[in-house]
Amino acid sequence: MMKNKLSLITLFLLVAVSSNAQKYITKSGNVKFEASVPSFEEVAAESKSTSAVFETSTGDFAALTLMKGFRFKVALMEEHFNENYVESDKYPKASFKGKIEDFDASQITAAEKTVTITGDLTLHGKTKRVSSTAKISKSGTTFKITGSFSVKPEDFGIEIPKIVSKKVADKVAVDYNFLLNKQ
Repeated sequence: MMKNKLSLITLFLLVAVSSNAQKYITKSGNVKFEASVPSFEEVAAESKSTSAVFETSTGDFAALTLMKGFRFKVALMEEHFNENYVESDKYPKASFKGKIEDFDASQITAAEKTVTITGDLTLHGKTKRVSSTAKISKSGTTFKITGSFSVKPEDFGIEIPKIVSKKVADKVAVDYNFLLNKQ
């Protein structure tokens, strides 16, 4: 009898916890990066197909971008990016797994709130801790998360050939924009 009560209580708790879990997702997140330097050709690209998941009960956030999904204005630059720099065939994706610090879903409204997102960015087979200041808001059943951070290619083992090193910034600015809908 005691075993049945314990099982029933455990089942009740699992249902209660899972009913509070609120996942929001997108498959069309926007990620842009720019590594331009003045007086040279723009080095910038954009992906409009980044997948992301946001768990409002914990503040956990994860995103996945396929490297071949980045589009450049110049086709040759896109080819060099995939073949020579990020080696997309060998390292096909970049991922981020982290958390919005001190997240409380009840405090999020249509007015943007500034938050910090910290986590691990994996790119080109290397993982590095990054932190980003972001804006978050909620409208109906949609969360909007936007922000930016910068990374150094060398931190991820991405080598910039000396011949073009003056044409590419030491730090790459990354901007993101996600509209996440309730799952």
